[in-house]
Amino acid sequence: MELEVYRRYSQMARGLEKAELVFKNGRVFSSGTGEFIEGDVAVADGIVIGVGTYEGETEIDLDGKVICPGFIDSHLHLESTLVTPGELVRQAAQCGTTTFIVDPHESANVSGTDGIDYILDQTEDAPANVYVMMPSCVPATHVDDNGCLLTAGKMKGYLDHPRILGLGEVMDAPSVINGSIAMHEKLHLFHDRVKDGHAPFLSPGDLAAYVLGGIDTDHECVDYEYAMSEARNGMYVLIREGSAARNLDAIVKGIVEHHTDTSVFCFCTDDKHIEEIRKEGHINYNVKRTVQLGLPVEKALQMATIQPARCYGLHQLGMIAPGRQADFVILDNVTDLNVTDVYHCGKKIIRDEKAEIKPCPPYLKNTVHISGFSEERLKLKHPGTKAHVIGMLERQIVTKDMIEKVPWIEKNGQKFFVSDGEYQKIAVIERHKNTGKMGVGIVKGYGIRGGAIASSVSHDSHNIIVVGDNDHDMMLAVKELIRDQGGYVLVCDGEIYGTLPLPVMGLMSDAGYEKVNAAMGRMIPKAHEMGVKEGFDPFITLSFMALPVIPEIRVTPRGIYLVNEDRMLVNPFLY
Repeated sequence: MELEVYRRYSQMARGLEKAELVFKNGRVFSSGTGEFIEGDVAVADGIVIGVGTYEGETEIDLDGKVICPGFIDSHLHLESTLVTPGELVRQAAQCGTTTFIVDPHESANVSGTDGIDYILDQTEDAPANVYVMMPSCVPATHVDDNGCLLTAGKMKGYLDHPRILGLGEVMDAPSVINGSIAMHEKLHLFHDRVKDGHAPFLSPGDLAAYVLGGIDTDHECVDYEYAMSEARNGMYVLIREGSAARNLDAIVKGIVEHHTDTSVFCFCTDDKHIEEIRKEGHINYNVKRTVQLGLPVEKALQMATIQPARCYGLHQLGMIAPGRQADFVILDNVTDLNVTDVYHCGKKIIRDEKAEIKPCPPYLKNTVHISGFSEERLKLKHPGTKAHVIGMLERQIVTKDMIEKVPWIEKNGQKFFVSDGEYQKIAVIERHKNTGKMGVGIVKGYGIRGGAIASSVSHDSHNIIVVGDNDHDMMLAVKELIRDQGGYVLVCDGEIYGTLPLPVMGLMSDAGYEKVNAAMGRMIPKAHEMGVKEGFDPFITLSFMALPVIPEIRVTPRGIYLVNEDRMLVNPFLY
């Protein structure tokens, strides 16, 4: 800070000059001490000058409302919201989230550094703080078929970018633990920065080795016990509450029951659709729900503010204190915790202000490359033995490897698997390089009847994934996605019921969130009407069924993958 600027601020801080802006008569949440104090907050040039008794050139009377630091989402993928990054940031900011720690590995898996550059460019002028973690696993594993390869060499050019914080979620835990040269080159490149983890269900020894490799955080905990094992190993635990993976209740209930210290816990959304953010909220929902479960409001607010700021070295954020950035959330009271206003750098965020949608380069809109696909290729021969079935679990993205007898029909002297109310067919088709690869499997628990659902959002390689109870409707859904160059499709009884085109890398729509919400508002209820269980987001949950870093069983373009055994099966049946 230049001396003359400091001298002016010093005059304001001591009450010798009026501050530019003063929030008066508020209950100020001091995140560093975990208490509410009565006082005014003085602001100049977008930074906090002081907390106390002040006069301002402009004054805002809070009339007893709570003023606290802006909320921080510790880990999310902007692409998973289905809209362009600028739109998502503006919508979530209205919920009080003023800082976003973004991992653009979805874009990178499709389009490499062009995808990362798109995320950086689209968020450059957003009314919030948008930081980026460099994707660590592109592709996610050795069995993935994605669009690009991101090496340590390609990452070096981003090290000096002011918004690149560290290394994104390291999903390939075996490569860390077993000392892969390529992985450890990336870890070394970011040795002095935060390195996010992705470590579901590691054994104690493997978890120790993973942390020894330099991993600092994890957002994959689904229960209190595993969260505590990570905390005891020195990790920050990012409690996830998204659209498909909802882990907050299980972890927070354990924290409350055991009176656990919360200093290494933060909040994140990971993957949350735009329509759900508008309906339910963003990090403000996590805060509310945590308080409802019995955690003191002061602890919940610290988990949304100062703790993620400390985790990611964002020393200018997370507190209302002199020299910190003037990002504020105004809450009606400490009971209801409703967001009334939000400020970024001292400027009020206008509710429902229309975000400008920046144009997307044409080469990011032609990313679905499939030929030779046919209904015939979806057939799954049944050799008369039991099969590995993907057991889908409500409100979770983990799966169970179930060995079960499945139904079949006979045609022309051959047996084929046939869907019924309990078992359906699932397939993944490679869509980046037109390789023709396609894997077919069997799912249990999803429940769709009389149709099919298909998506080009299929973590993390983002190939085409489709599930249904008959091959014809599955074929129609896939061909519609090819025509639209990506998106979501719902087919019912041989007719296309609804489509949401996602032409930007097959991941996002640039048509505006209103159209996205309208399409999802029509298709999601219909999917549930067709049998998809209420505990599943029909599209988001489906998108994780091809992600081979989450236990226990997945389907990929190469076939069925048994995660715990690191073993690929050409088809699901036992021989």
